Amino acid sequence: MLGYLFDGFGFLFSSMAALALLAGVVLGIIIGVLPGLTATMGIALLIPLTYYVDPGIGLSLLIGLFAGGIYGGSVSAILLKTPGTPAAGATLLDGYPLAQSGHAGKAITIATISSAIGGLIGAIILSFLAPQIAKIAVKFGPPEYVLLGVYGLTMISYVSGGSLTRGLFAGCIGLLISTFGIDPITSVPRFTFGTLNLLTGFELLPILIGIFAMSQAIEGVRDVRTEVKAQVKLTKIGISLKEFVRILPHVVKSAFIGTFVGAIPGTGTDIAAFLSYGEAKRSSKHPEEFGKGSIEGVAAPEAGNNACVNGAMIPMFTLGIPGEAATAVILGGLMVLGLQPGPLLFTEKPEVIYTVFASTITSNLIMIVLGILGARFFAKVLSLPKSVIVAFIFIFSVLGAYSMRNSMFDVLVMAMAGLLGFAFSIIKYPIPPVLLGVILGPLVESNLGRTLLISDGNLTIFFKRPISIFFILIIVATIGQNLYKHYSKKQKNKTL
Repeated sequence: MLGYLFDGFGFLFSSMAALALLAGVVLGIIIGVLPGLTATMGIALLIPLTYYVDPGIGLSLLIGLFAGGIYGGSVSAILLKTPGTPAAGATLLDGYPLAQSGHAGKAITIATISSAIGGLIGAIILSFLAPQIAKIAVKFGPPEYVLLGVYGLTMISYVSGGSLTRGLFAGCIGLLISTFGIDPITSVPRFTFGTLNLLTGFELLPILIGIFAMSQAIEGVRDVRTEVKAQVKLTKIGISLKEFVRILPHVVKSAFIGTFVGAIPGTGTDIAAFLSYGEAKRSSKHPEEFGKGSIEGVAAPEAGNNACVNGAMIPMFTLGIPGEAATAVILGGLMVLGLQPGPLLFTEKPEVIYTVFASTITSNLIMIVLGILGARFFAKVLSLPKSVIVAFIFIFSVLGAYSMRNSMFDVLVMAMAGLLGFAFSIIKYPIPPVLLGVILGPLVESNLGRTLLISDGNLTIFFKRPISIFFILIIVATIGQNLYKHYSKKQKNKTL
């Protein structure tokens, strides 16, 4: 296996594959920065170009774009509170406050280093343990998906900004939004109000752009008119050794979380990012800093979502099952190139598969160089006048929402989500739980329906499967810990 990997590196650097990989990472970062232009879309557009080159070169281009696209979404999230990708929704929770305090360069550096290390760990796991992890991931059925989603929803307590009650209310709003459209089990239309646009429900990206970016733009218009906020002054670029040591345990832990989540088909980088963020806050020695510019709050989701990129390729290569949307497109590209994913691919075409593994490792090294070199340049964005930044956010928000499906309805959804986000900021209700509900609602609902069908309505099925029992124990422990902290905080406030 190690010999094949060295051969993969040999082909990568002795052919045009390395140049294709570099081009893919650069293009991916650009696509990720621009809201609405997802890595999935970029991969789909570039697949026709791979028909005319060696499979190793073509796949290196796609792998680079995938990795760069996920990382690129963090740049606009940190600087403008405009997440370029759904996965960056967790990064902005602390990345944007850190940038607003004058540490935009530090935030981008942390995101870059964490993305690269998380991606490297995921790539190494992909290279050496893919078949073993795939055997565990394939055992996930509807009950396990339900409990994974419920565990994700327990993260609401970690992104509620100190008020558990308000966080739960906001999470319920997100879950309600996720129920619009056709019921996944009975195919009965719900809350469509007679319009065809709502038959498929709301797309995630317009909501994401609306509640974070457009709400920020609306608030920015008010600030510009009243001249409340001064221009952000930039201070330090980069991080210290002490800060690196502080984030490293969270980066490593998040990398394993992201890889495992990615290996489970039907999940994705956004789920990996929020689970990593919640776990980082739970285990942090400084949980009070989260939501206010915590460096751990930037590092954890970036490590998790970039490791998820590699984790998502595990079931694709070993089982022919895409881990998420982008890998589904790559899977189609593989089959067009005459490569049939599955166990036999490792024995019939090892030179191709290990060139891909070499590309996943190298793409993260390229990304860390480009990110650190560009950190100072990216941070200069905040030196622009407030009115210019607000104008950019408005433009990116509208273009991002429209480019998803070339639909003005999505622009309307984005605008409504922006008003919701602005209203929540005025009444001091947390916004992230809304996003968690929108992301995890469909996962829980659809798989709960399937679970009840296969068990004939018998809920004891959740207690008959080892992985389900494992998740139940984690959920109970997490809820118990949250309630204990909430009760202790109330008691402490009474004694003051």
